[in-house]
Amino acid sequence: MPPPSDIVKVAIEWPGANAQLLEIDQKKPLSSIVREVCDGWSLSGSEQFALRYADGPQLYITEQSRGEMKNGTILRLAISPARAARQLLERIQSHSIDARLEALKELAKLSADPTFATEFINMEGIGTLARLVESGNHFGEMLAFTLTAFLELMDHGIVSWDLISLSFIKQIAGYVNQPMVDVSILQRSLAILESMVLNSHSLYHRVAQEITVGQLIGHLSNQEIQTYAIALINALFLKAPEDRRQEMASTLAQKHLRSIILNHVIRGNRPIKTEMAHQLYVLQVLTFNLLEERMMTKMDPNDQAQRDIIFELRRIAFDGDNDPGATEKRKAMYTKDYKMLGFTNHVNPAMDFTQTPPGMLALDNMLYLAKLHQDTYIRIVLENSSREDKHECPFGRCAIELTRMLCEILQVGELPSEGCNDYHPMFFIHDRAWEEFFCVCIQLLNKTWKEMRATAEDFNKVMQVVREQITRALAMKPSSLDQLKSKLRGLSYSEILRLRQSERMSQDDFQSPPIIELRERIQPEILELIKQQRLNRLCEGSCFRKLGNRRRQEKFWFCRLSLNHKVLHYGDLDESPQGEVPFELLTDKIPVSDIKSVVTGKDCPHMKEKSALKQNKEVLDLAFSILYDPDEALNFVAPNKYEYCIWTDGLCALLGREMGSDLTRSDLDTLISMEMKLRLLDLENITIPEAPPPVPKEPSSYNFTYNYG
Repeated sequence: MPPPSDIVKVAIEWPGANAQLLEIDQKKPLSSIVREVCDGWSLSGSEQFALRYADGPQLYITEQSRGEMKNGTILRLAISPARAARQLLERIQSHSIDARLEALKELAKLSADPTFATEFINMEGIGTLARLVESGNHFGEMLAFTLTAFLELMDHGIVSWDLISLSFIKQIAGYVNQPMVDVSILQRSLAILESMVLNSHSLYHRVAQEITVGQLIGHLSNQEIQTYAIALINALFLKAPEDRRQEMASTLAQKHLRSIILNHVIRGNRPIKTEMAHQLYVLQVLTFNLLEERMMTKMDPNDQAQRDIIFELRRIAFDGDNDPGATEKRKAMYTKDYKMLGFTNHVNPAMDFTQTPPGMLALDNMLYLAKLHQDTYIRIVLENSSREDKHECPFGRCAIELTRMLCEILQVGELPSEGCNDYHPMFFIHDRAWEEFFCVCIQLLNKTWKEMRATAEDFNKVMQVVREQITRALAMKPSSLDQLKSKLRGLSYSEILRLRQSERMSQDDFQSPPIIELRERIQPEILELIKQQRLNRLCEGSCFRKLGNRRRQEKFWFCRLSLNHKVLHYGDLDESPQGEVPFELLTDKIPVSDIKSVVTGKDCPHMKEKSALKQNKEVLDLAFSILYDPDEALNFVAPNKYEYCIWTDGLCALLGREMGSDLTRSDLDTLISMEMKLRLLDLENITIPEAPPPVPKEPSSYNFTYNYG
């Protein structure tokens, strides 16, 4: 008799018959099991049948995927993938419109199954669907199902997008360009074009010839297709040759893309969903990446046109509105002016811009400030150039270093991260958002310099404080530049010191031996508290977005731990849940006893696989996998670092291993400090009577629940 671990108890359904309760031997060939099931219902030709899941996506069970079957799973006997593909291929070409519609509806559902997709594609099914689209004879619901099936089949990556014909591209682009098209058709058409652009260099050029940015921008007023339209704009932007990106950016500006997104999306009457937030983030990154060329361009000290920009900075600061050619000043006078402007090289300030980054981008920022915010520029320069107490803030040096810092903070020149949604609404408020952001930050730098009473020797310290002020303010997600200014006003140098002191409290306080001993006594109970919090969060569960699709769509799955901590339940969802998902909706499960280990980062199976999308460091940092018997893995990419720490710590606690994330260390320090302060405060408040001698009082035990927002 096989060991119990090789036996799976399932129920198998067949229309019009009582379900069979079966114990499946996982060592037995799947074909033999199907034959046995068919015999139970007196069905001949068992090779024409297969097993599928009755719930969820209803995928076919194969020799490769059978290990995912768990006790209690409900299966369904169905016709085999090859037979289903053959029948559907015939039915979608039927002369009966009703029969064709039903076939296409079923095909759209089955195409998500990789086993069926392989069979259908091998029968030239994609070519048949393409011809149906190219014919132009399908409309409405029938066309929507056709496009859905095509997109699902191509999404498996079995065939190359390069095989798509020009006539098919023209037909799909035609749906996007038509003024009155059904929303479902438009959504699928935009998604198909996005996949073409992202997955084929040659198709990018063909799509770019058929679709104009103006046509896509016109769709942004429709809330049902906004996300798809912006996704295609981003794809065209991302894949455009270097020389085309600036031209495309100019077109987007002329078509008022920024203001349309601001009014119809960011300030729209619907909350921004995860996928839209990601697309806005991608657009923000791609827009800032247009600065990369200037950021990496060194100044040529012999280029007179570039030197004239520095002359203009000097003229605006010191000559006012006078004609720059009206007076000739001695070279020594220019040198003095350049020193007052805060350049490192007083003789030839052009040399200050030869380091990249920030290169010429710093000079561009300085000129924008001098021309568009002239009063601010002159005030900063003159108030520092007139000081003689060594506390002057060197404007030129500060502007150059600030530009470099802002490029690092906003990751100018880096590709968008796959799972990131970190867009800032304030960057969609102004056409010159980068330059305006710089102007706000240079004023902050000047203010902080004065608050710190800094000298030249303190330059790096000041820049560290300013970086902290900016990053803390950005983390508050100000919706406008005015809100940013307000946040920064609240983050003065004294406030930064206070925050630092507060955050260092757990590290710097209580270093005497008795206090260290108390800390060691408290630590185990605090660790147990954190462990229970982590396990409680796993019981509540979390939603994860499915990655690896060749097009970006909102597909989700949910995972949560059973209340007795013995089983992990998980399953696919149609949309992101608004609360807790009941166990009944999660059709798959893994016994905790089957879990072998938890791996993270590049050790995860799904991070080792080659993906059509760039797997960058941020995705690696959020990836983890559960390895379980026999040799299976459940792969995760957390939505953010917090959820990553919660789940990896919780799984370690579940398996009796040490929790080692940064979040746990931070929580441990914070909670220990809180508990120690309360216990010490309790001791300090003891009133010592004169007589009789006091009995030593035990430190009070402070019971609390630590909840995470």
